[in-house]
Amino acid sequence: MVADARPAPPADVSNASRLAAMELSPTALSQADRYKLLIGGIVPRPIAFVSTISPDGKLNLAPFSFFCAVGSAPMTMLFCPANKPDGGEKDSLLNARPVSEGGTGEFVVNIASEAMSRQVAGAAEPLPHGHSEFDLVGLTPAPSRLVKPPRVLEAPISYECRTIQVLRTNPGVPAGGNIVLGEVVHVWVRDDLINDRYHIDPARLDAIGRMGGLEYARTRDRFSLPMGVKALENG
Repeated sequence: MVADARPAPPADVSNASRLAAMELSPTALSQADRYKLLIGGIVPRPIAFVSTISPDGKLNLAPFSFFCAVGSAPMTMLFCPANKPDGGEKDSLLNARPVSEGGTGEFVVNIASEAMSRQVAGAAEPLPHGHSEFDLVGLTPAPSRLVKPPRVLEAPISYECRTIQVLRTNPGVPAGGNIVLGEVVHVWVRDDLINDRYHIDPARLDAIGRMGGLEYARTRDRFSLPMGVKALENG
């Protein structure tokens, strides 16, 4: 008897099996595993390259991908510096916290472009308190207009911010989260990026974002869709 040489029919993959999902309880996972679920699933994440200054004048520069805009009336944004492994607060938070808490109450969010990608990654080096990442990575601190911390001269866009509030989700605990909410009081945009209607050219901005692990993403592959139900037509 000759064996049937015809290929087997494709497996019938039902919606139920195709959409099967693992269920996970955060309280049953280690902090490291919870972190992996966040950075692996929430992608790509924009990068806030945050410059601050301590009350005694020491400069600091650090990247944060737990970052987003909040609103435009007033213009607000936030970034989230997690606690250090010993539970202490990072320099960016110590500097940006309100004056009533011992900080300067100000920070600058510089947008990270691919041209600065190595410097952005390099600024994540854990330096001793008071040592400047500007010096480490070779970027230029430039005077801001309304706040004390300098902006990054090489950054395509910089948002000067005054701290509104700091929300601590787990003070003193390693990897505990902190939300630094700030109002944007001045904006710098490189001339070739913006038109007279305040539209930013994404190609010239060439921003980068964070993925999971050590991976980054470019913003060169883009597509457009209409808003609302029109986006569902001709799919």
